[in-house]
Amino acid sequence: MAVPKRKQSRSNTRSRRSQWKAELPTLVKTVENGKTVYSLPHRAKVVTDSVGTALFMEYKGRKVADV
Repeated sequence: MAVPKRKQSRSNTRSRRSQWKAELPTLVKTVENGKTVYSLPHRAKVVTDSVGTALFMEYKGRKVADV
């Protein structure tokens, strides 16, 4: 395991840590059955029936997994 040779100053540590920022996810806006839906791109989405029960997951119109 790497061990630092000298103690790093607080300002260096804090300026390094300040570069790690949370980013907003990029959402894709689509219209399905008259409703506007926002989803994450390149992710499988859960398909539900009219009651709201999860049926399966689909990606690009294909069933990829059972829920």
